[in-house]
Amino acid sequence: MHELSLCQNLIDQLNALVRQHGALAVSRVEVQAGPLSGVEPQLLETAFLMAREGTVAANAELFIESPAPRVACPDCGTESTVTANNLTCPQCGSVDTTLTGGHELILARVELISEQDPQTS
Repeated sequence: MHELSLCQNLIDQLNALVRQHGALAVSRVEVQAGPLSGVEPQLLETAFLMAREGTVAANAELFIESPAPRVACPDCGTESTVTANNLTCPQCGSVDTTLTGGHELILARVELISEQDPQTS
């Protein structure tokens, strides 16, 4: 399960962000994992739960967005949303397309806890 190593790298990034901003912890993590990224969202969620234990993200929630695949067509000049199993241009039918989205794995947003909440003290 390579999702666990991805989450361990994600935790490293979160540690760096907490240090950089002088925060106490992470409360929310949003990632974009396209359907062609090679990442299984359910496995990523499970791996995150394991990797976050004992870290600055121990209580963080993970939200995964899955942007649709997009292709650019040099033949007709359009950029279109397509399905993961059909990367042909829906406008002209060309198979000579370039994948422009849906293959990314991006740390999109992080919410940090910067002060101790008086209710949890």
